[in-house]
Amino acid sequence: MDTEDTIAVLSAIAQPTRLAAFRLLARAEPRGISAGDLARRLDVPQNTLSSHLAVLAQAGLVRGERRSRSIIYRPDLSGVREAVLFLLADCCDGRPEICAPVRDTLSRLCQPDEEACCK
Repeated sequence: MDTEDTIAVLSAIAQPTRLAAFRLLARAEPRGISAGDLARRLDVPQNTLSSHLAVLAQAGLVRGERRSRSIIYRPDLSGVREAVLFLLADCCDGRPEICAPVRDTLSRLCQPDEEACCK
């Protein structure tokens, strides 16, 4: 991941509806959510949601899979992971003491016995 990719990821989720969509999709992983169900849950018109999903997909944050007449969307968590890793590696500049608090917090949040690490 580079600076431009990281900006695309951060820009994509820096909008309330897109962030809400991504959060719902992350919580529904691995089963995904149909576009129609996602639109209902977010209370947005389907064509508006389609535009938001296109931005998220362009940034590498979601992917859609056609199942019969529906498109099931799932998050691509690797996009967020890569953006965060890029920020940490770039900003910490090889100084682990700067990144340690972030690493420790993530470690606590993502314990296997927790319901989900994306709360």
